[in-house]
Amino acid sequence: MSGATARAERVTLSREFSAFLVELSIALHKHAMYPPEHPSLEPASASVTRRLERLFEDRDMVALGIARRQLIIEGVATDPNQPVLRRLAEALHRQHLGAVSFVRGVDPGEISGALRELVRDVERDGPIGLVKPEHLPEWRHLRLHPLTFDRLALVVTDPTPASGNGNGGGKAGWRGAELWIGLARAAMAGDAAHLDARSNEADPGQVPIEPAAVAQAIDEHPRAEAYDQVIVGYLLQIAHELKDASVTETAALRRRTARLIASLNPETLRRLLEMGGNVAQRRAFVLDAAHGMAVDAVLEILRAASDVSGRTISHGLVRMLSKLAAHAELGTEKARPMADAALREQVGRLLSGWQLTDPNPEVYGRLLQRLTTQSPDEGQAPHGLEASDHPHPLRVAQMSLEISAAGPLVDRAIDRAVDNGTLSALLELLSALPGNAGEARDAMFARLTSVRTITKLVARQPIDFDSLDQLLPQLPVESFNPLLDTLATSENRTIRRKLLDRLSVIKVDISSLITSRLYDDRWFVQRNMLVLLERSGQAPPGFSAATWAEHLDPRVRHQAIRFQLTLPHERTSALRAALQDDDARLVHMALVTIQHTCPTELSRFVVRIAEDPEVSEARRVLAVHALGRCRARDSLEALLKMVDGGKTMLGRPKLSPRTPVMLAAVGALASGWTADPRASSMLALALKSSDPDIRKAAGATRP
Repeated sequence: MSGATARAERVTLSREFSAFLVELSIALHKHAMYPPEHPSLEPASASVTRRLERLFEDRDMVALGIARRQLIIEGVATDPNQPVLRRLAEALHRQHLGAVSFVRGVDPGEISGALRELVRDVERDGPIGLVKPEHLPEWRHLRLHPLTFDRLALVVTDPTPASGNGNGGGKAGWRGAELWIGLARAAMAGDAAHLDARSNEADPGQVPIEPAAVAQAIDEHPRAEAYDQVIVGYLLQIAHELKDASVTETAALRRRTARLIASLNPETLRRLLEMGGNVAQRRAFVLDAAHGMAVDAVLEILRAASDVSGRTISHGLVRMLSKLAAHAELGTEKARPMADAALREQVGRLLSGWQLTDPNPEVYGRLLQRLTTQSPDEGQAPHGLEASDHPHPLRVAQMSLEISAAGPLVDRAIDRAVDNGTLSALLELLSALPGNAGEARDAMFARLTSVRTITKLVARQPIDFDSLDQLLPQLPVESFNPLLDTLATSENRTIRRKLLDRLSVIKVDISSLITSRLYDDRWFVQRNMLVLLERSGQAPPGFSAATWAEHLDPRVRHQAIRFQLTLPHERTSALRAALQDDDARLVHMALVTIQHTCPTELSRFVVRIAEDPEVSEARRVLAVHALGRCRARDSLEALLKMVDGGKTMLGRPKLSPRTPVMLAAVGALASGWTADPRASSMLALALKSSDPDIRKAAGATRP
C-alpha cells in the first residue's frame, strides 16, 4: 500500500463531542471528591447539561460507548493516551457499564443523580452494572447500560506459539485477547429484559466467546444505538490493533475477527458501520482493516462500507478482489503473499477517492450501476473466444477507473471495444466522469485518441461516426492521419463526404498534414485537401496554391482558386486566373467576387468579358456592374460606349437601345462615375428618357 494511504489521517472527535466528554469527566471527578451538598456539584451538572443541549441541536440522542481505556461516541474511539478521557473511560468501565445514553430533554437533576451513582465505591458496594435489573436506577432522559457477563474466560490462543518465547505473542497478543474479551462482553450485554432471558439460560461464567456465538448475539440483539456504539467501537480498536501489530503477534485475533465478520448478517454489518458517523471514519476503519485483518474480512467490510457510504463498487471489481482474496488464502506458496499484498493495495487505492461525500456525479453513479448489472452481448468475444474468456471491456474500464490504474489490460479492453462495436458505451462511461477523475481516465483517453485506435475505428465498417464525433475534439495532430488516409482511399462517397464535413470544422491545425497530401496524383484527393484548407481557413506559412490553380482538371482549379481567394496575398492573382479561365464556373465565381471591389489591374479582363457578344448576357451584366466599382479609365470608356447611342437625325445625343447590358451600364455610371463630365451628360440624358427602367437605372424617381 502506498505511503500516502498508510499515513491516512486519524479520525478524531469533533470539538463539540470532545468538550462534552471533558466536561463530563470533570463533573464525575467533582462528584467523587465532594460530598452531595457541596456547592460545586450543581454548576458541574449544569455545565454538562449545557454541553448536551448543544449536541441535541441536530440529534435526538447521544450514546456513549465504554471500553476499558476508551470511549466511543458517534463511532469514533477516543485517544487512549488522552489522560482526562482515559480516566473517564476507566471510571465507567469499573462500574461494569457498556454504555450511557442521553435523550433530548435531560436536565441537571438527572445528570447529578447519575453522576452520584457512577462514583459509588466498587469495592464496598459493587459495580452498578452488576446490580439486579429491578434495582438499576432509572431516569426519564438518561440510562445506564450494564455489561452483565463479567466472568468470561481469557481467550485461549492457538497452541502454536506466535513468537519465539512461546507465550502467545507478548504484549500485542495480550492486548488482542483483552479486546476480544471486551467485544464478547459487549455483544452478550443488552437491556434488562434481554439480560434476564440470557441469565436464565446460562451461567455467566459459561458464556461462549467463539466468533459464531458472538456474531449470533450481535445479530439477534434489538437495534439500540448505545449497544451498536460499543460494538463498532471495539471493531475500530481491533482493526487499529491489527494494523499496528505484526501478523504473528495477532494471528489468533485476526482469525477470530475474520470468522466474526463472516458470520454476521450483511444487514447487521451495515447497521454497525452506520454508527461510524461519516465517510472519513468509515474510510479509516476500512483502511485499518485492509492493513491487518484477514482478506475475506476486508472484503465484507468494504462491501458494507460501500453500501452505507453510498459508493458504487462494480460487480466486476468485487469479483476481481474476491479472486485475489481466494489466491491469498488458498493459492500456492508463491502466489499467497503476492495476492494478499495486491488486494490490500487495491482496496487502499480505491478508498483514496472516498474523502468527499460522493465524488461521482449522479448520472455517473446511475451509469455505473447499469453497466455493472448488464451482461456482455453474446457473440462479441474476439477470435472465436467465448464471452467468459475475456473480461468485458466495460468491466475492465470501470475497475480501472475505480482503482485509478491503467495498463496493458485496459489497452486490450479498449481495442476489443473498438473491434466489438461497443466503443460508444465506453465513451458514455468516460463522459460522465467528474473532472478530477484522475490518471486512469487520462490514460484511457490517450489510448482512445491514439493513432492505433483511430486507425482501427475507421477500418471497421460501417464507421462508428457517433464515437468518432466524441473523440475528434481531443485528438492529437498525429491521430488525424488515419482520417485523412481514409478520406483519400475510401471508395465510398458517403464516407468521404462525412469525413470531409467533420475535418472541415475541427479546431486543431492540421494544415501541414493536408498540404503533404496535395501531391497525390488523384484529382479528387487534391480537390478534397483544398476543400479542407479553404473551409478551415488554415495554411502553413508561405504556402501557395498557385500550382493547383493551373491544374488540368477544372474541379481542382476551381477549388484552388476558391482557397486562394481566402488568402489576401493571393486574392488578385486568383481573380486574374479565374477571369481568363475557359471554365465558365470560374469566370462566374470571379465576377461575383468583384461586385463590390474590383482591383484596377483586373479592369481589362472584365472589360473583355463585358464587351464579348459570345459571353452569356447574365455574365456580361455581372461584368458591367463590376466596372462600376473599378476606377480604371478603360472601365469608364467601356461603360460610355455601351450607353452612348450616337446622334439623332437632328444632331442631338441619344442613348443606345435598351438592353439588360445597357441598363447595367447606366447603373454602373450612376454608382461610380457621376463626377466625370461625359458620364454626367449620359446620366442626364437617361433621366429624361421616357423609359422608366432607364430613369430608374440613372437614379431618377418615378413622377
